[in-house]
Amino acid sequence: MNNESINKYIFYTILAICFLATGGIFVKLSSLPPIATGFYRILFSIPLLYPFVKDEMKKIEFKNIILIILAGIFLALDLIFWNISFSFTTVANANLLANLVPFTIIPLSYFIYKKKFSISFILGGIITIVGLIVLMSGKINPTLENYKGDILAFITSIFYGLFLLTVSKIREKVSALSIIFISGFGGGITLFLTMLLKEGVQYPHSLSELYPLLGLALISQIFGQGLLSYTVGKVDVNLSSIIVLAQPIIATLYSYFLFSEVLSLQEFFGMGIILIGIYIAKKNF
Repeated sequence: MNNESINKYIFYTILAICFLATGGIFVKLSSLPPIATGFYRILFSIPLLYPFVKDEMKKIEFKNIILIILAGIFLALDLIFWNISFSFTTVANANLLANLVPFTIIPLSYFIYKKKFSISFILGGIITIVGLIVLMSGKINPTLENYKGDILAFITSIFYGLFLLTVSKIREKVSALSIIFISGFGGGITLFLTMLLKEGVQYPHSLSELYPLLGLALISQIFGQGLLSYTVGKVDVNLSSIIVLAQPIIATLYSYFLFSEVLSLQEFFGMGIILIGIYIAKKNF
């Protein structure tokens, strides 16, 4: 793949992150408990996707369906641990730790798939993480009281990393939309059972309660997760895991424009470091 094509798919990856970053906004707008909100995000995406995947469904091998369902379970566990972490730690801590996906993907790629990494990729990854810490350091608050939530948020990053790795292995055989559709069954069942145990039966009672859930299904799940699944088949999953670290930049900009949150010089500095790190990381791809 030439450099122009790689840059195009990297742009699509960043666009996917822009869609995914809206998730926090819709969760904030939802009046349902967090796990129930995650459940309806998955549930409502399934009928929206069906018309586009029904023909391909007949051609997918059973073993690939099982792998995709497993990916959906990983994604559901990502949502569950992340949502629960907010009860024990700050939003900033949860956002920082949940995005540390490279700490899962890169070691597994090295030890399991024998992936070799260039010096520029490692250096770029380190610089990107430093930029992430600079961006969030004014808001994060690591304390003994927060440790439980911080651990849950980091576990979130592990399951999301496992989701991306699983998708990267199946993406050459199955389209991105079919992956999101099939994974919805594994993820939906997992979220439904967890909702019953933690929150009981929950459902929207009005259109105002329904709109954020539809926004999550369409923008975060289908556009965001679907587009990211598509680019994972075109961009090395390890590079994708570094680019995902840019998500706090998008979330910060959303907060500035939508909620009039003030951006400090330190936050701009952190954003700049993250972008430099991503640029260095992609040089050999």
